[in-house]
Amino acid sequence: MMKQKKTKKVIFLRDHKEKKPNKKIDTDPQGTEHKGLKGLYELIFRRFKTAMYLVTIAPLYALGSIFMGLALAPGILVFKWTSHVVADQNFVLQAIGQGLAVALGFFIFGMSLIFIVPFANFILRTQPGVYRGPYYSADFLKWFVHNSLTYLVRYTFLEFITPTPFNLLFYQMMGMKIGRGTQINTSNISDPALIELGEFVTIGGSATLCAHYGQGGYLVLAPIKIQNGVTIGLKASVMGGVEIGEGAKVLPHSIVLPKTIIPAGETWGGVPAVCLKAAEKAA
Repeated sequence: MMKQKKTKKVIFLRDHKEKKPNKKIDTDPQGTEHKGLKGLYELIFRRFKTAMYLVTIAPLYALGSIFMGLALAPGILVFKWTSHVVADQNFVLQAIGQGLAVALGFFIFGMSLIFIVPFANFILRTQPGVYRGPYYSADFLKWFVHNSLTYLVRYTFLEFITPTPFNLLFYQMMGMKIGRGTQINTSNISDPALIELGEFVTIGGSATLCAHYGQGGYLVLAPIKIQNGVTIGLKASVMGGVEIGEGAKVLPHSIVLPKTIIPAGETWGGVPAVCLKAAEKAA
């Protein structure tokens, strides 16, 4: 019996304006177009996906441990100093003193981390660019590390400084462009280096901004651009490749799908979000 030849899955990307196939992507390539060490890494990565994923992620855990350890050190010093001060007191005062030191140490840890992580992001040069291609690729490593660093803060301390000037400062140091007067009342943000917010933008509580998405077996990294005076409602989601014009509104719980362009002044809502109210024309 003849064996049936296995064919690779190919995805045709379509431009959101022309609606014509403009690029052919092999979603499971076995070769590489890169040269040198980068090409060798990608070639081995694609041949031995699980093993190489473990090899790739292990250094990230090590780096995360180093960054968190450095951020924890000042709080540990406070705890040790407090423990020394109350050593001669009764056990109740010792417990109170050490408890206060632990609580203070946590906030010292968080404030240290929001500066250490962006510094590491700058040193490692992990700001990602626009990308469309297979998941297993050397080209998406910068994005992978960039988001890993972002999540290190997001899932440990970021909620405690949202919304304050400190969360804006953290996102700016991670590469996000933020105009004056803008408020971000959410920590559900991925890919900050691919997000641009204009002036007096309001991002509602628990809203999600995510400049990457998976589609048909490949990964897409696409910038999000939100212009002046836009309001993103409570728990709304804005995905990669979205552009929102000046003064537009996205209603709560809505999902703005990739590549959507919302004109200035319009109100959008729903799942997926559609135009509910056109822009008012000037008299």
